[in-house]
Amino acid sequence: MLVDELDLPFDQSLVATHPVEPRDAARLLVFDRARDVIAHHHVRDLTELLQPGDALVVNATRVVPARVRFERQDSGGRLEGLVLPYAAGDELSCYLRNARRIRAGQRLALLCDEEPVDVVFEVLGRDAEVFRLRLVEGDSIDAALERAGRTPLPPYILGARRERGEEDDFIDRADRDWYHTVFEHAAGQRSVAAPTAGLHFTKALLESIRGKGVEIIEIELEVGPGTFKPVTATHLADHPMHHERYRVEREALASLEAVRARGGRVVSVGTTSCRTLESLPDPLPNATIEASTDLLIAPGHVFTRVDALMTNFHLPRSTLLALVAAMIGLESTRRIYHEAVEARYRFYSYGDAMLIL
Repeated sequence: MLVDELDLPFDQSLVATHPVEPRDAARLLVFDRARDVIAHHHVRDLTELLQPGDALVVNATRVVPARVRFERQDSGGRLEGLVLPYAAGDELSCYLRNARRIRAGQRLALLCDEEPVDVVFEVLGRDAEVFRLRLVEGDSIDAALERAGRTPLPPYILGARRERGEEDDFIDRADRDWYHTVFEHAAGQRSVAAPTAGLHFTKALLESIRGKGVEIIEIELEVGPGTFKPVTATHLADHPMHHERYRVEREALASLEAVRARGGRVVSVGTTSCRTLESLPDPLPNATIEASTDLLIAPGHVFTRVDALMTNFHLPRSTLLALVAAMIGLESTRRIYHEAVEARYRFYSYGDAMLIL
Protein backbone atom coordinates (compact mmCIF):
# COMPACT_ATOMS: atom_id res chain seq x y z
CA MET A 1 0.00 0.00 0.00
CA LEU A 2 1.03 3.62 -0.45
CA VAL A 3 2.02 5.41 2.74
CA ASP A 4 -0.10 8.35 1.54
CA GLU A 5 -3.16 6.20 2.27
CA LEU A 6 -2.30 6.51 5.96
CA ASP A 7 -2.19 10.30 5.84
CA LEU A 8 -5.06 11.64 7.95
CA PRO A 9 -5.87 15.29 8.71
CA PHE A 10 -5.07 16.09 12.32
CA ASP A 11 -5.33 18.91 14.84
CA GLN A 12 -2.00 19.32 16.67
CA SER A 13 -3.80 20.84 19.66
CA LEU A 14 -5.08 17.34 20.47
CA VAL A 15 -1.60 15.98 21.30
CA ALA A 16 -1.66 15.12 25.01
CA THR A 17 1.39 16.37 26.91
CA HIS A 18 0.39 14.68 30.18
CA PRO A 19 -2.04 11.89 31.10
CA VAL A 20 -5.38 12.23 32.81
CA GLU A 21 -5.59 11.17 36.45
CA PRO A 22 -6.65 8.68 37.56
CA ARG A 23 -5.34 6.67 34.62
CA ASP A 24 -8.60 4.83 33.94
CA ALA A 25 -10.49 8.13 33.58
CA ALA A 26 -9.18 8.39 30.01
CA ARG A 27 -11.84 8.29 27.32
CA LEU A 28 -12.34 5.10 25.31
CA LEU A 29 -13.80 5.04 21.81
CA VAL A 30 -15.31 1.60 21.20
CA PHE A 31 -15.76 0.26 17.67
CA ASP A 32 -17.90 -2.86 17.29
CA ARG A 33 -16.84 -4.41 13.98
CA ALA A 34 -19.77 -6.82 13.79
CA ARG A 35 -22.39 -4.06 14.14
CA ASP A 36 -20.26 -1.30 12.56
CA VAL A 37 -21.07 0.95 15.51
CA ILE A 38 -19.00 3.53 17.38
CA ALA A 39 -19.69 4.22 21.06
CA HIS A 40 -18.04 6.47 23.61
CA HIS A 41 -16.93 5.22 27.03
CA HIS A 42 -14.09 5.56 29.54
CA VAL A 43 -11.30 3.07 30.21
CA ARG A 44 -12.87 2.26 33.59
CA ASP A 45 -15.84 0.80 31.65
CA LEU A 46 -13.68 -2.12 30.42
CA THR A 47 -15.12 -4.28 33.19
CA GLU A 48 -18.52 -4.03 31.49
CA LEU A 49 -17.24 -4.18 27.91
CA LEU A 50 -15.29 -7.42 28.35
CA GLN A 51 -16.89 -10.84 28.81
CA PRO A 52 -16.18 -13.71 31.19
CA GLY A 53 -13.71 -16.04 29.50
CA ASP A 54 -11.90 -13.24 27.65
CA ALA A 55 -8.21 -12.57 28.21
CA LEU A 56 -6.35 -9.26 28.22
CA VAL A 57 -2.78 -9.63 26.97
CA VAL A 58 -0.47 -6.92 28.33
CA ASN A 59 3.17 -6.07 27.67
CA ALA A 60 4.94 -6.09 31.05
CA THR A 61 8.19 -4.61 29.74
CA ARG A 62 10.11 -2.12 31.88
CA VAL A 63 10.84 1.39 30.62
CA VAL A 64 14.37 2.52 31.49
CA PRO A 65 15.39 6.19 31.92
CA ALA A 66 17.20 6.11 28.60
CA ARG A 67 17.48 9.81 27.66
CA VAL A 68 20.97 10.98 28.60
CA ARG A 69 23.34 13.90 28.27
CA PHE A 70 27.11 13.70 28.07
CA GLU A 71 30.01 16.11 28.31
CA ARG A 72 33.11 15.47 26.18
CA GLN A 73 36.15 15.28 28.46
CA ASP A 74 38.46 16.64 25.75
CA SER A 75 36.47 19.72 24.74
CA GLY A 76 33.62 20.17 27.20
CA GLY A 77 31.07 19.94 24.41
CA ARG A 78 27.58 18.65 25.31
CA LEU A 79 25.75 15.77 23.61
CA GLU A 80 22.27 14.28 23.95
CA GLY A 81 21.63 10.60 23.47
CA LEU A 82 19.15 7.75 23.69
CA VAL A 83 20.44 4.48 25.14
CA LEU A 84 19.21 1.39 23.32
CA PRO A 85 17.46 -1.22 25.48
CA TYR A 86 20.00 -3.99 24.98
CA ALA A 87 23.18 -3.77 27.05
CA ALA A 88 25.77 -6.42 27.86
CA GLY A 89 28.00 -6.15 30.91
CA ASP A 90 29.78 -2.80 30.85
CA GLU A 91 28.91 -1.97 27.21
CA LEU A 92 25.90 -0.26 25.70
CA SER A 93 24.70 1.14 22.39
CA CYS A 94 23.47 4.69 22.10
CA TYR A 95 22.11 7.14 19.55
CA LEU A 96 23.95 10.48 19.83
CA ARG A 97 22.84 13.79 18.35
CA ASN A 98 25.32 16.14 16.66
CA ALA A 99 28.10 13.57 17.07
CA ARG A 100 29.90 13.78 13.73
CA ARG A 101 33.20 14.57 15.44
CA ILE A 102 32.99 11.78 17.99
CA ARG A 103 35.68 9.13 17.45
CA ALA A 104 36.76 5.88 19.08
CA GLY A 105 38.83 6.43 22.21
CA GLN A 106 37.11 9.64 23.27
CA ARG A 107 35.59 9.76 26.74
CA LEU A 108 32.15 11.05 27.64
CA ALA A 109 31.15 12.03 31.19
CA LEU A 110 27.51 11.46 32.09
CA LEU A 111 25.61 14.58 33.17
CA CYS A 112 22.96 14.81 35.86
CA ASP A 113 21.05 18.11 36.12
CA GLU A 114 23.75 19.66 33.91
CA GLU A 115 26.57 18.62 36.29
CA PRO A 116 28.97 15.70 35.63
CA VAL A 117 28.65 12.66 37.86
CA ASP A 118 31.32 10.08 38.54
CA VAL A 119 30.34 8.02 35.49
CA VAL A 120 32.48 7.99 32.34
CA PHE A 121 32.12 6.07 29.08
CA GLU A 122 34.72 5.42 26.40
CA VAL A 123 33.65 5.40 22.76
CA LEU A 124 34.46 2.03 21.17
CA GLY A 125 33.16 2.75 17.69
CA ARG A 126 30.00 3.35 15.72
CA ASP A 127 27.67 1.66 13.26
CA ALA A 128 25.86 4.35 11.25
CA GLU A 129 24.03 6.47 13.88
CA VAL A 130 24.59 4.03 16.75
CA PHE A 131 27.67 4.41 18.99
CA ARG A 132 29.10 1.62 21.13
CA LEU A 133 30.23 2.81 24.56
CA ARG A 134 32.04 1.09 27.43
CA LEU A 135 31.70 2.07 31.07
CA VAL A 136 35.17 2.94 32.40
CA GLU A 137 34.21 4.82 35.59
CA GLY A 138 31.12 4.08 37.68
CA ASP A 139 29.39 1.14 39.36
CA SER A 140 27.07 -0.16 36.64
CA ILE A 141 25.12 0.96 33.59
CA ASP A 142 21.76 0.40 35.30
CA ALA A 143 22.83 2.43 38.33
CA ALA A 144 24.13 5.22 36.09
CA LEU A 145 20.86 5.44 34.15
CA GLU A 146 18.75 5.40 37.31
CA ARG A 147 20.84 8.24 38.67
CA ALA A 148 21.18 10.48 35.63
CA GLY A 149 18.90 9.18 32.87
CA ARG A 150 15.59 10.76 31.99
CA THR A 151 12.27 9.37 30.84
CA PRO A 152 12.40 8.54 27.09
CA LEU A 153 9.29 10.47 26.10
CA PRO A 154 8.33 10.31 22.41
CA PRO A 155 9.49 13.23 20.25
CA TYR A 156 5.93 14.38 19.54
CA ILE A 157 5.23 14.93 23.25
CA LEU A 158 8.47 16.86 23.72
CA GLY A 159 7.72 18.93 20.62
CA ALA A 160 4.19 19.73 21.79
CA ARG A 161 5.51 20.81 25.19
CA ARG A 162 8.02 23.16 23.57
CA GLU A 163 5.37 24.66 21.28
CA ARG A 164 3.05 25.29 24.23
CA GLY A 165 5.76 26.78 26.40
CA GLU A 166 5.51 24.01 28.96
CA GLU A 167 8.40 23.07 31.23
CA ASP A 168 11.85 22.16 29.92
CA ASP A 169 11.55 18.93 27.98
CA PHE A 170 14.60 17.39 29.65
CA ILE A 171 13.49 17.94 33.26
CA ASP A 172 11.98 14.68 34.43
CA ARG A 173 9.59 15.33 37.31
CA ALA A 174 6.31 13.42 37.14
CA ASP A 175 7.09 11.58 33.90
CA ARG A 176 8.99 8.89 35.78
CA ASP A 177 5.73 7.85 37.42
CA TRP A 178 3.44 8.57 34.50
CA TYR A 179 5.39 6.75 31.77
CA HIS A 180 5.21 3.30 33.37
CA THR A 181 2.53 0.62 33.52
CA VAL A 182 1.35 -0.78 36.84
CA PHE A 183 2.17 -4.31 35.65
CA GLU A 184 5.73 -3.82 34.44
CA HIS A 185 8.36 -6.29 35.68
CA ALA A 186 11.19 -4.67 37.63
CA ALA A 187 13.63 -7.24 36.23
CA GLY A 188 11.94 -7.66 32.88
CA GLN A 189 12.81 -6.71 29.32
CA ARG A 190 14.21 -3.18 28.97
CA SER A 191 12.38 -0.71 26.72
CA VAL A 192 12.93 2.86 25.58
CA ALA A 193 9.22 3.44 25.02
CA ALA A 194 6.20 2.46 27.05
CA PRO A 195 3.47 0.14 25.72
CA THR A 196 1.17 3.13 25.89
CA ALA A 197 -2.23 1.40 25.84
CA GLY A 198 -1.14 -0.20 29.10
CA LEU A 199 -0.64 3.20 30.74
CA HIS A 200 -4.42 3.48 31.24
CA PHE A 201 -4.69 0.66 33.77
CA THR A 202 -4.80 0.97 37.55
CA LYS A 203 -4.39 -1.88 39.98
CA ALA A 204 -8.01 -1.44 41.05
CA LEU A 205 -9.22 -1.71 37.45
CA LEU A 206 -7.18 -4.87 36.89
CA GLU A 207 -8.73 -6.43 39.99
CA SER A 208 -12.20 -5.45 38.80
CA ILE A 209 -11.53 -7.02 35.40
CA ARG A 210 -10.30 -10.23 37.01
CA GLY A 211 -13.41 -10.26 39.14
CA LYS A 212 -15.48 -10.28 35.96
CA GLY A 213 -13.84 -13.56 34.96
CA VAL A 214 -11.36 -12.03 32.50
CA GLU A 215 -7.81 -13.36 32.59
CA ILE A 216 -4.75 -11.08 32.50
CA ILE A 217 -1.89 -12.65 30.50
CA GLU A 218 1.53 -10.99 30.64
CA ILE A 219 4.04 -11.12 27.80
CA GLU A 220 7.16 -9.00 27.24
CA LEU A 221 8.33 -7.22 24.11
CA GLU A 222 11.37 -4.97 24.32
CA VAL A 223 10.25 -1.72 22.68
CA GLY A 224 13.13 -0.08 20.83
CA PRO A 225 13.65 3.39 19.32
CA GLY A 226 12.43 2.11 15.97
CA THR A 227 8.90 2.63 17.25
CA PHE A 228 9.53 6.39 16.80
CA LYS A 229 11.09 5.99 13.34
CA PRO A 230 9.03 7.88 10.75
CA VAL A 231 7.99 6.14 7.56
CA THR A 232 9.78 7.87 4.69
CA ALA A 233 9.23 5.25 1.98
CA THR A 234 6.58 5.72 -0.70
CA HIS A 235 5.33 2.15 -0.31
CA LEU A 236 4.82 0.79 3.20
CA ALA A 237 6.42 -2.55 2.27
CA ASP A 238 9.73 -0.71 1.68
CA HIS A 239 9.88 0.60 5.26
CA PRO A 240 12.72 -1.15 7.19
CA MET A 241 10.90 -2.54 10.20
CA HIS A 242 12.93 -2.71 13.41
CA HIS A 243 13.67 -5.97 15.24
CA GLU A 244 12.40 -6.19 18.80
CA ARG A 245 13.03 -9.02 21.25
CA TYR A 246 10.16 -10.72 23.02
CA ARG A 247 9.61 -13.34 25.69
CA VAL A 248 6.47 -15.37 26.37
CA GLU A 249 6.52 -17.74 29.32
CA ARG A 250 5.27 -21.31 29.01
CA GLU A 251 2.40 -20.53 31.41
CA ALA A 252 1.27 -17.62 29.24
CA LEU A 253 1.32 -19.81 26.13
CA ALA A 254 -0.82 -22.38 27.92
CA SER A 255 -3.26 -19.63 28.94
CA LEU A 256 -3.57 -18.47 25.33
CA GLU A 257 -4.46 -22.01 24.27
CA ALA A 258 -7.03 -22.21 27.08
CA VAL A 259 -8.73 -18.98 25.94
CA ARG A 260 -9.29 -20.47 22.51
CA ALA A 261 -10.53 -23.75 24.00
CA ARG A 262 -13.19 -22.01 26.10
CA GLY A 263 -14.35 -19.74 23.30
CA GLY A 264 -13.05 -16.51 24.82
CA ARG A 265 -11.55 -13.54 23.02
CA VAL A 266 -7.87 -12.61 23.07
CA VAL A 267 -7.83 -8.84 23.60
CA SER A 268 -4.43 -7.33 22.87
CA VAL A 269 -3.56 -4.29 24.99
CA GLY A 270 -1.45 -2.26 22.61
CA THR A 271 0.30 -2.75 19.30
CA THR A 272 3.40 -4.24 20.96
CA SER A 273 1.35 -7.06 22.48
CA CYS A 274 -0.38 -7.50 19.13
CA ARG A 275 2.87 -7.82 17.18
CA THR A 276 4.17 -10.32 19.72
CA LEU A 277 1.05 -12.46 19.58
CA GLU A 278 0.92 -12.42 15.79
CA SER A 279 4.60 -13.42 15.67
CA LEU A 280 4.11 -16.60 17.71
CA PRO A 281 4.58 -19.94 15.94
CA ASP A 282 1.77 -22.35 15.19
CA PRO A 283 1.38 -24.65 17.00
CA LEU A 284 2.48 -23.07 20.24
CA PRO A 285 5.34 -24.90 21.94
CA ASN A 286 5.21 -26.29 25.45
CA ALA A 287 8.16 -24.14 26.49
CA THR A 288 9.03 -20.48 27.03
CA ILE A 289 9.70 -18.59 23.79
CA GLU A 290 12.49 -16.03 23.50
CA ALA A 291 12.82 -14.60 20.00
CA SER A 292 12.70 -11.36 18.02
CA THR A 293 10.25 -10.00 15.49
CA ASP A 294 10.29 -7.46 12.68
CA LEU A 295 6.69 -8.16 11.72
CA LEU A 296 4.98 -5.29 9.90
CA ILE A 297 1.20 -5.63 10.25
CA ALA A 298 -0.64 -3.79 7.49
CA PRO A 299 -3.86 -4.19 5.49
CA GLY A 300 -3.88 -7.71 4.05
CA HIS A 301 -2.57 -9.28 7.25
CA VAL A 302 -4.68 -12.19 8.49
CA PHE A 303 -4.93 -12.12 12.28
CA THR A 304 -4.53 -15.56 13.83
CA ARG A 305 -3.98 -14.81 17.54
CA VAL A 306 -5.70 -11.49 18.24
CA ASP A 307 -9.49 -11.06 18.32
CA ALA A 308 -9.74 -7.53 19.72
CA LEU A 309 -7.39 -4.60 20.20
CA MET A 310 -7.11 -1.77 22.71
CA THR A 311 -4.75 0.94 21.52
CA ASN A 312 -4.11 4.68 21.63
CA PHE A 313 -4.58 7.07 18.72
CA HIS A 314 -1.48 7.04 16.53
CA LEU A 315 0.51 9.30 14.25
CA PRO A 316 -0.61 9.57 10.62
CA ARG A 317 1.66 7.76 8.14
CA SER A 318 2.92 5.36 10.83
CA THR A 319 3.27 1.58 11.05
CA LEU A 320 1.08 1.68 14.17
CA LEU A 321 -1.77 3.24 12.20
CA ALA A 322 -1.21 0.59 9.50
CA LEU A 323 -1.77 -2.10 12.15
CA VAL A 324 -5.12 -0.57 13.10
CA ALA A 325 -6.09 -0.38 9.43
CA ALA A 326 -5.14 -4.04 9.04
CA MET A 327 -7.75 -4.96 11.62
CA ILE A 328 -10.66 -2.74 10.54
CA GLY A 329 -9.80 -1.47 7.05
CA LEU A 330 -8.78 1.97 5.85
CA GLU A 331 -12.31 3.32 5.49
CA SER A 332 -13.25 2.46 9.07
CA THR A 333 -9.91 3.79 10.32
CA ARG A 334 -10.53 7.15 8.66
CA ARG A 335 -14.07 7.23 10.05
CA ILE A 336 -12.92 6.49 13.60
CA TYR A 337 -10.16 9.09 13.51
CA HIS A 338 -12.52 11.70 12.10
CA GLU A 339 -14.95 10.96 14.92
CA ALA A 340 -12.14 11.14 17.51
CA VAL A 341 -10.96 14.53 16.22
CA GLU A 342 -14.52 15.89 16.15
CA ALA A 343 -15.11 14.64 19.71
CA ARG A 344 -11.79 16.14 20.89
CA TYR A 345 -10.17 12.92 22.02
CA ARG A 346 -6.61 13.33 23.31
CA PHE A 347 -3.99 11.75 21.02
CA TYR A 348 -0.79 9.72 21.24
CA SER A 349 1.09 8.22 24.20
CA TYR A 350 -0.48 10.26 27.00
CA GLY A 351 -3.84 10.46 25.24
CA ASP A 352 -7.11 8.54 25.17
CA ALA A 353 -7.69 5.08 23.73
CA MET A 354 -9.88 3.02 21.44
CA LEU A 355 -11.16 -0.53 21.77
CA ILE A 356 -11.80 -2.54 18.60
CA LEU A 357 -14.13 -5.48 19.30
